Amino acid sequence: MLKENSTLRLEARNALSGQWVMAALAALVFSAVLGVPAAVPFVGPIVCILLLPVKYGFSILFLKRYRGEELNIGSLFDGFNDYGRILGTVLLQTVYTFLWSLLLVVPGIIKYYSYAMTHYILLDQPELRYEAAIDQSMRLMSGNKMKLFLLDLSFIGWVLLSMLTCGIGMFWLRPYVSTSRAAFYEDLKSNLQTVV
Repeated sequence: MLKENSTLRLEARNALSGQWVMAALAALVFSAVLGVPAAVPFVGPIVCILLLPVKYGFSILFLKRYRGEELNIGSLFDGFNDYGRILGTVLLQTVYTFLWSLLLVVPGIIKYYSYAMTHYILLDQPELRYEAAIDQSMRLMSGNKMKLFLLDLSFIGWVLLSMLTCGIGMFWLRPYVSTSRAAFYEDLKSNLQTVV
């Protein structure tokens, strides 16, 4: 039985207790690394593609925090230690989501949630890459996409409040959401092991 979303959010807050400033700083660095190049004409999109492993690093940073490790902003760049595997998988995940979105918005959203655990799987199963990691995420998320969607939706009030701060609140909200997703992943894994 999966945990309630309120429990996952509580676990995320507990994991971030005493680490909020460092978490917000990590979100700021993450936004700068991907946001600044995006503003550069012509070469910006290419640079953003090459920096996709930072998206992996952001997810992994807060999974490690949820698992009890100290927040280390250097973990944002962990994806560059295994660059080809991480870039290839994250790029494939992004392309697949985009292509499904071309059909209609709903299929794109469904696939986005199907692939949502890919980053965590890349960390926990270093032998997997590309399609294999994405397929594993799809198996893990089978029957659980709505649960994660509702978890994300539960932050809508915080998103609105963050807008009132001209987006500054997002630097605290992003780590909260990411840590809650990490809690969701750990809960999925433990339930899978219980069933098996």
